[in-house]
Amino acid sequence: MTWTADSMPDLSDRRLVVTGANSGIGLEATRELARAGATVVMACRSRDRGEAAAGEIHADVGHADLVIESLDLASLESIRTFAAELDGTVDVLVNNAGVMGIPRAETEDGFEKQLGINHLGHFALTAQLSDQLAADGRVVTVSSAMHERGAIDFGDLHSRHSYGPWEAYSQSKLANVLFARELQRRFEAAGTDQRSLAVHPGYADTDLQPRVARAKGSRIQLGMMWAANAVFAQPASMGALPTLYAATAPDVNGGGYYGPGGLLNMRGYPDRQEPSKRAQNPETAKRLWDVSEAETGVDFSL
Repeated sequence: MTWTADSMPDLSDRRLVVTGANSGIGLEATRELARAGATVVMACRSRDRGEAAAGEIHADVGHADLVIESLDLASLESIRTFAAELDGTVDVLVNNAGVMGIPRAETEDGFEKQLGINHLGHFALTAQLSDQLAADGRVVTVSSAMHERGAIDFGDLHSRHSYGPWEAYSQSKLANVLFARELQRRFEAAGTDQRSLAVHPGYADTDLQPRVARAKGSRIQLGMMWAANAVFAQPASMGALPTLYAATAPDVNGGGYYGPGGLLNMRGYPDRQEPSKRAQNPETAKRLWDVSEAETGVDFSL
């Protein structure tokens, strides 16, 4: 399937919320959504970076309808404030923001940072926006092929006893797929036409990889990351296609998992794929949902 951003329908009557919209996949997705006529709420941790990104999009697209809002997914208070101040219907929520492979740190609320931002923050955000989601609305959660290496360690969810940066990242990305699939099950049980989908960008040239090296203070690793991106990665604009497909294509299936369909599922145009067996375990998904409610203090009932 050769599906590109030009394949998107007219979005002039749609409003989307994109977390982490100021860089990488989020920036490219926002650019193309705006080009298709959508109103895009750019939910960014840094308002300054959000405004700079919006300026770049305006220079490229011209007619972009962008709204910049502050959102720090490492803070449940920030999430509550964002959700309370966001009026009106949300047609699509794109849970995109994330961190990867960083040294162990904790969020404002004491969560291991990768799980806290990548999963728990988005879980809380989705819960608090669920009443505003359109009757035919979608929730698109950006995971990673690294979810295949992940396991949910319910005995040490926040890696307080043992921490590996990539183990924690893989756990958070597995949590993304489990959450997306469980949300779809709950949409169906509630009898709604809403859809929840998970996607992954493949190996895309974004700042996420070099940020890992900068967090470790390693110039050698930083150079290697930049070189690998230059040689092996596909452009961020291609990495954004699965997100755009899941958010806008009429033929996507709720509960589906979409990523690049080319070489090793790391490059190419979007295609439906199968997540790992662990990601398809409904008992794990339900348990994670219950734990996530308890951890974040939100009641996510439909």
